[in-house]
Amino acid sequence: MKFSILITSFNKGKYIEECIKSCLEQTYNNFEIIVCDNYSTDNSEETFIKYKKEITLFKKKRISNSSVLNQIDLFKLGVQKAKGNFICLLDADDYFFPKKLEILRKKILKRPNIDVVYDLSLIKKNNVFEKFTLKKKFQKFIWPTIINSSSITISKLFLNKCLKNNVFEKFNYLEIDFRINVYSRCIIKNFLIINENITVYRFVENSVMYNLKRYSSKWWYKRFEAHEFMKALYKKNNLVYSNKIDFFISK
Repeated sequence: MKFSILITSFNKGKYIEECIKSCLEQTYNNFEIIVCDNYSTDNSEETFIKYKKEITLFKKKRISNSSVLNQIDLFKLGVQKAKGNFICLLDADDYFFPKKLEILRKKILKRPNIDVVYDLSLIKKNNVFEKFTLKKKFQKFIWPTIINSSSITISKLFLNKCLKNNVFEKFNYLEIDFRINVYSRCIIKNFLIINENITVYRFVENSVMYNLKRYSSKWWYKRFEAHEFMKALYKKNNLVYSNKIDFFISK
């Protein structure tokens, strides 16, 4: 079993070395590291040069002012280049614990046809760690608590299915993790959530989530897009999406 660790990056020079080193320190060694970068203008290049023998680097110009669309564009590039059976997504400001791939391999061997494996990360904020928890949702037709990108390991076969079904198209405000969570957990339902602490999600300033103020106009528009995305997916899969009250409030 081979893993492809797919790192998407833009101006994450402050964190990128720790990110790459965490991959190189894995106890399971059948993996590749693919870094897709939007021509960072900070000191990221120094790290890329330092680890040029250990990583495969691809660069692509930004296609938008939207960080979401740029990351999706890099993600698609990385998926095309990946050779692994399973792809571990990793944001450049996050990192893995050494046994992540070893633990994932054991879990996947027990369920070799699994589409997606999620782990519940540790959230690092101001050097303090807290465990990510799944919230109980009382609405039946609503998206689940979104598990962040760096805690997603997805089979190459399922990724190709996502691409074929346009899961990563349109909806300019919806990140990769939202799309994968909804498609795998609400529609296809062939996923596994594990409790092992194998990923660190770093809560940093200037991130998309950091700058999204609750109940702001952008927050409401993103919520409206989330409903539209779910409606489209449900319809495409011959399912009924029924969340009229929340949808019309957002609209």
